[in-house]
Amino acid sequence: MKLPSASQMQQLDRRASEQYGIPTIVLMENAGVGTVRMALDELGPCNNTFAPIFVGPGNNGGDGLVIGRHLHQRGCEVMFFFLVNPEKLSGDPATNFKIVKQLKLPYHVVDTVERIGMIPMLIAQKESKGLCCYAVFDAIFGIGLCRELSGHFKKAVELINSAAFKTKGPVIAIDIPSGLDSDSGKTLGCCVTADYTATYGCAKPAHFLHGSGSPAGKVAVIDIGIPPAVVNSGGIDTTLATDALVKQRSTSLHRAITSHKGDNGHLFILAGSAGKSGAAILAAKGALRAGAGLVTLGCPIQLKDIFGSALPEAMTFLLSGSDTCFSIDDLAVIERELATKDVLVVGPGIGQDQRTAELILTLYERAKCPMVIDADGLNILALAAESLPQPGGPRIYTPHPGELSRLIDMDSGAINQDRLEAVKLAVTKFAGSKDSVVVLKGAGTLVADGSGQRYINTTGNPGMAAAGMGDVLSGIIGALLCQGLAPTDAALCGVYLHGSAADMLFAAQGPGFFAGDVADRIPCARRKLLVV
Repeated sequence: MKLPSASQMQQLDRRASEQYGIPTIVLMENAGVGTVRMALDELGPCNNTFAPIFVGPGNNGGDGLVIGRHLHQRGCEVMFFFLVNPEKLSGDPATNFKIVKQLKLPYHVVDTVERIGMIPMLIAQKESKGLCCYAVFDAIFGIGLCRELSGHFKKAVELINSAAFKTKGPVIAIDIPSGLDSDSGKTLGCCVTADYTATYGCAKPAHFLHGSGSPAGKVAVIDIGIPPAVVNSGGIDTTLATDALVKQRSTSLHRAITSHKGDNGHLFILAGSAGKSGAAILAAKGALRAGAGLVTLGCPIQLKDIFGSALPEAMTFLLSGSDTCFSIDDLAVIERELATKDVLVVGPGIGQDQRTAELILTLYERAKCPMVIDADGLNILALAAESLPQPGGPRIYTPHPGELSRLIDMDSGAINQDRLEAVKLAVTKFAGSKDSVVVLKGAGTLVADGSGQRYINTTGNPGMAAAGMGDVLSGIIGALLCQGLAPTDAALCGVYLHGSAADMLFAAQGPGFFAGDVADRIPCARRKLLVV
């Protein structure tokens, strides 16, 4: 599913009108009718109810007027609350206002803070007649808003969100909750918290950027008549990760009846150190559960017995450069070992010892195989970011916001305010190569590659806020690379599969599961989502 930015969506509307001759007022009519159909599907009949509709100054307000007309035709008493003087509307909204006046539908101008305060009294009058509220419609601002709300607009949003108002009925946002930045998901001072959002033509990035925490509620995409050819040729660079997309991207994972371990790749993992051996074990477990044919753990001497007994399915390769950590002294033997491996995972739990840092930076430059870099591996790269050499092969970076902050010298708060822009900056500023992929972890994990494409993941849940989840993910992505997926596809399918396994656990038991539990559920998630 393509997720256009606000400017891209506006271009789609214009192209539908200019190239295909579809009048913009037809698009608006389709939007309003589609929203009413969605409401009827979700909430049932609207006759003998009333519906407050908050109308703003632009096309979003015009959509609200269409919605009101069609609710009226189905027996609902609509109440239009204009936050601007309706006589000053222009274009399609003005045309729809003329229709509203001809129908003699009641409306109120509430264009000051004081007048906003009158709304509860007007609604109480409806309730005194025995009518219940069908839904509250937010048609104040659409995707074009880029400034913080203030004055009576902010007051209206606060009223819609108030505890007393929430009891009136569900809130339906038109295209996007007013006050939510369509591109970044950032709240512009305050924004409507909706139960449902009817979005037009395409969903928008902000509907999904923060996972289940989005103020958009349940999102329905309304077909307003924009030809598919317009959407497909619109240069949209953000895509929603769905079951269908992941299945399409993972077809090469199908296993023939004669498949053996050698057909499914050999993964080499450099992870763990004294006190952090679990990181290596979890990465290896994730890789094996995701289908890697063979997994070998590079092993500092002191960790040999721990690695060997914790996961007998993984092989170990003893390194003698240091008793407790990875060392540049082992470079030659590691490079010889890599010659027989398909993919390298580095970073989980390795620490930042100077000897370890020298090793990782050298492998980063010289290893030609795909490399997944996580945790301390990323922190080591960050310390050398100003003089980092070109990578020797494809690289997948898997930072959380704190790690990305160090990599691209951006405050983690700013990263979370605009995650799409941050991950784009990471690819261009840090990764660079078309073979490089950045995975920005968190609610609505993002995947971005050197071609400029970005993907928003839709799986995962708050139960994943636990130690070791990233270690498992690095192993999963490494395993998918071993099995032949391209770097972008391995990252995209790995993130989706990881979240899906956790969703199964969350549905069954709620939070409190371990990272290892998620790894153990990967085969079930793979069977459900990917081609077996």
